[in-house]
Amino acid sequence: MDVMGDKATLFESGRIVQPAEQDEAGETGEAGETGEAIEEARHRLAAEAGDIEAMSVLGAMLLRRGDLDGAEPRLRAATAAGDRAAANNLGVLLHQRGYADEAAGWWRVAAVAGSAAAAHALGRHHRERGDEPAAEYWLRQSAEQGHTLGAYALADLLEHRGDEGAERWMRAAAERGHREAAYRLARTLDRRALEAQESGGDNGVAASALDEVEQWYRQAAARGHRRAALHLGAILEKRGDLKEAGRWYLTSAKDGEARAACALGFLLRDAGDTESAAVWWLRAAQEGDGNAANALGALHAERGETQTAERWYRAAMDADDINGAYNLGLLCAEQGRTAQAEQWYRRAAYTGHREAANALAILLLQGGDATGAEPWFSKAAEAGSVDAAFNLGILHAGRGDDETALTWYERAAAAGHTEAALQVGIARLREGDEQTAERHLRCAAGGGSAEAAYRLATLLDARRPPAPAHELGEPSHEKSECEEWYERAASQGHRRAQVRVGMLAAARGDVVEAARWYREAAEGGSRNGAFNLGLLLAREGSEPEAALWWTRAADAGHGRAALRLALVYARRGELAEGQRWADRAVSLGPAEVSERATRLRDALRQELSA
Repeated sequence: MDVMGDKATLFESGRIVQPAEQDEAGETGEAGETGEAIEEARHRLAAEAGDIEAMSVLGAMLLRRGDLDGAEPRLRAATAAGDRAAANNLGVLLHQRGYADEAAGWWRVAAVAGSAAAAHALGRHHRERGDEPAAEYWLRQSAEQGHTLGAYALADLLEHRGDEGAERWMRAAAERGHREAAYRLARTLDRRALEAQESGGDNGVAASALDEVEQWYRQAAARGHRRAALHLGAILEKRGDLKEAGRWYLTSAKDGEARAACALGFLLRDAGDTESAAVWWLRAAQEGDGNAANALGALHAERGETQTAERWYRAAMDADDINGAYNLGLLCAEQGRTAQAEQWYRRAAYTGHREAANALAILLLQGGDATGAEPWFSKAAEAGSVDAAFNLGILHAGRGDDETALTWYERAAAAGHTEAALQVGIARLREGDEQTAERHLRCAAGGGSAEAAYRLATLLDARRPPAPAHELGEPSHEKSECEEWYERAASQGHRRAQVRVGMLAAARGDVVEAARWYREAAEGGSRNGAFNLGLLLAREGSEPEAALWWTRAADAGHGRAALRLALVYARRGELAEGQRWADRAVSLGPAEVSERATRLRDALRQELSA
């Protein structure tokens, strides 16, 4: 057992033998050995002279040293004389010899005499025998006398039974310095705080609870509890105190906590120290941490070391981390090993890995098996995969089932999927529900969708009142919200938005800004951008360069650009070339352009035949 004497009683009477001081090398110093020997000799002489207290203390000293044969006669003699500390220690000795029932008898004697340590030992004895009522009785006797181990053992028993009184005694043990009690109390409070957060409770109360959680983790960690150090590190990392978090992860990892070594690896990787991260991941993976094995696999995959990556992903699977199978699937898919990728995706998907189910469905869909893909998309979506919900929307939209597609798009959009929000916005615009459309377009645009930003800008633009005429010398107006969205989309490379921003700049008289956006759109393949850039250049007197951009636009199917080119060549006297572009404009349209181009073409023909 872990107590070899009623320490409270022994301290009060001054009969406790203090442990010898140790030198820096960790060995008992010569002075300590001499002092202990002298003390033992003194108690031995007194015991031989019949001193009951000396017998008890000498027996405790010998028991602590492991000399059971020497301790037993002294403890029996002191016990027979009524010394309760000797009775407790005799119980400890007999328990060590394997005589549990006889040990319990002496613990009962000491406990009835008021020994809290004996009551604790007796309570544990009854619990080991399955007699919980007797265990609770004696552990409560010990705990109520202030015995730390008794309080912890009572809390453990009550917690096992689901008794609400467990927390009181766990707290009592923690307050008296019991590190496991402090850790378990922190875990209880941590779970409670998490439940309160999830239920939307008072933020102030939740913050206060988290502070207490941290306090108990810190107390247990300071006393060497490696899992407490791990959890304390996680709290600090979440709060942004990365330096202190790293220190606690390191402490826990050095004590053998694989999860802490893994977490330390991620912290180092995020700080840019990949080599040190790999060292800790290796240590954690070798101790059976699947997450660390996956991290090592990903690291080697990034370096192109696919065989090593595969080995670590398999190690992750051996550690019952199903992410290993999913990552193996990704690795095989990247290498074009489709059959193997499907095999690993299936293995992970069958265990409920939602992203593996989604990846498997995509693989099947790419292979033309839409029927086989759909149930896997559904399984992944029902398990919470936002991407799978979006993919189901695409699948149903491809079949023309817009109503079902919209249902899945809305589900994905509600979970924050940007492209799904865009699709919902487009659908609601078609239905005329501008308010709902605007809400979803704002979500998608805020999530980085250039198309959503452009469509939102178009929606807001249509609501704007006509701008007043701009007089020369007046300052230009401030940009409206729709212009800001146009610019955001344009800056993300959206060609139609770039053309629109150019048009707005031109309307303000900012020719340089307009030309910049038109040119960017044109170089990105926008025929409208090329046409408008040509107009701008022509107005600035650069018709030859304008003709180059109109040619690019006309070649891309822009009718107005073809008409402009026909006019340019007609003015230059190059009637045949003008007629060619007029023919092109007639075929491209629209109707107004075709009509004008027809008249020009006929005139050029007459001129050529004259």
